[in-house]
Amino acid sequence: MTDLCFPVGFYPFHSVKIINFQLNRWHSLGYARFEDLLKAAQRIKTLDDWKGVMIDLGREAESEQRWMNAAFYYRAAEFFVLSSDPDKEALYIQFTDLFYTKAFAGESIERFLIPYEHSHIPAIRVPSALSGFKGSIVIHGGFDSYIEEFYSLAGYFSSHGYEVILFEGPGQGAALKKFGLPLTYQWENPVKTVLDYFQRDDVTLLGISMGGWLCFRAAAYEPGIRRVIALSIAFDYMQIPPLPIQLLVKVLMQSRRLMDYLARLKMNANYQERWGINNLMYITKTQTPMDATDVLLQFNEHNLHSDLVKQDVLILTGAEDHFIPLKMHYKQINALRNAKSVTARIFTKKDQAQNHCQIGNIGLALDVMKKWIEEKTIR
Repeated sequence: MTDLCFPVGFYPFHSVKIINFQLNRWHSLGYARFEDLLKAAQRIKTLDDWKGVMIDLGREAESEQRWMNAAFYYRAAEFFVLSSDPDKEALYIQFTDLFYTKAFAGESIERFLIPYEHSHIPAIRVPSALSGFKGSIVIHGGFDSYIEEFYSLAGYFSSHGYEVILFEGPGQGAALKKFGLPLTYQWENPVKTVLDYFQRDDVTLLGISMGGWLCFRAAAYEPGIRRVIALSIAFDYMQIPPLPIQLLVKVLMQSRRLMDYLARLKMNANYQERWGINNLMYITKTQTPMDATDVLLQFNEHNLHSDLVKQDVLILTGAEDHFIPLKMHYKQINALRNAKSVTARIFTKKDQAQNHCQIGNIGLALDVMKKWIEEKTIR
């Protein structure tokens, strides 16, 4: 298996927070060269520049046969592309083709299409790289993730004796793009389908980003999950803003036409708003900002059913997560009143893991997860 490393450090590549995070993301996961990202940051003035600059990085890496870099530069380019842009599909194909045929060709990656609700969900299995077998870890992402992004995490766990199964559920990757499955909060359904397909009934479920909400929803209903790890949590998306904003939104939402109008104004105002709202409509397969918002607001405290979670739980949170405020960490812990155990870790700037999903020090987060799994696994 390719020996991927996890660089330590959250770097000030760019002054725009969302651009800086994305540059750090690919570096921290071990897929991008530091010098390439420095060069890109100098050329990116706004999000309008992002696609072209990252495509150039991909082409340069391809010309030098740096296949892994090239694959993930195309993925990075695709990330901020609007769904109406034909480059979105083309870049996705470039990314996945390079990933499987060049970057990680010959690796122990088994690919599956699992029947699901008259369609399919994609999965990959990475077997233990050791002769012993410590158990199964099932990994999924969140809002707009692809399973290939988490291959470096799978490699880490595989090298320590674990079988790793990664899948894309509704709204993610090929489950959305190829099989037309929109995002759903009822995550127990795809998880049960995956566990049944592989005949696993004693797994650790790792949910990443929005997956930190989805994994608790799944754990509430699926007994085959024995341990659950949330790499970032949200708890209730309506409770993320300050209380005055929550109250204002509730008032405004009484007029759907007004909310749609305001959303369209925001989309016209700048690319970041346009991309964010467009992406939400894309993964929910809805036609208006309000219809998409309806889906997002289903990711709430009531639908999460934290009280039904009875497994061992590990929660990893960044003290300076720019997506999810720290208050959500404590709300989630307090709600898990029937869990077998709850272990929580807040990472700080001293750890270089203070941001969303511990971007900046993924290796530290993985070490914490591994030790916890070992402690909670009955031998």
